[in-house]
Amino acid sequence: MSERYRWRKSSRSGTQSACIEVGHGAGSIGIRDTKDRTGGTLVVDPETFAMFLTKSAGDEFHAQNR
Repeated sequence: MSERYRWRKSSRSGTQSACIEVGHGAGSIGIRDTKDRTGGTLVVDPETFAMFLTKSAGDEFHAQNR
């Protein structure tokens, strides 16, 4: 599956291996564990990923657990 995506790891993660990578493909976004790149890929549509990023940036997930 990795050949379908152009993978990117955040520059903020530096040399850490406890990260995820995000890959952009034709009509989908792939998310995988940097430590286990062959262990599977979570695939979502771009709209779902955009909503996740918006809610993450706004700390919405944390606010729901208070």
